[in-house]
Amino acid sequence: MSLVDEVAPGRPGIEQLRAMLQTGRGAGIGTSLDFTLVEVEEGRTVFEGTPGPHAYNPIGTVHGGYAATLLDSACGCAVHSRLSADQGYTTLELKVAYHKAMTAATGPVRAEGKVITMGRRAAFAEARLTGADGTLYASATSTLLVISR
Repeated sequence: MSLVDEVAPGRPGIEQLRAMLQTGRGAGIGTSLDFTLVEVEEGRTVFEGTPGPHAYNPIGTVHGGYAATLLDSACGCAVHSRLSADQGYTTLELKVAYHKAMTAATGPVRAEGKVITMGRRAAFAEARLTGADGTLYASATSTLLVISR
């Protein structure tokens, strides 16, 4: 069984995400990389995390996969918030642009995702990863396939 089916069975996507917020439950990837869903609106979601040594690459900076994962989560869940109870999604394409390196000194970051367009079979979303001072660390665009569950 999926997490969304555990917290809000048979409910639309936005209600599933709100139930995750209310129960404090999140996907395993958030636990592994230490980030959480903090805001949900229709067509918009925000994740927060604090990059650090747990996400370092061998050269002593935060691995690009950390930013990509937060951005993918923000884009995907923004689309999820627009789904009916019998729909799901999967990422078809994620294009990430890295604007500035992150380290443990970066502090908390926010990935805000928004739906650009939503069709019956495809959705398009974008996200920005910023620091508390507004510094842009990475941005992304995503194409997602909308599927029946």
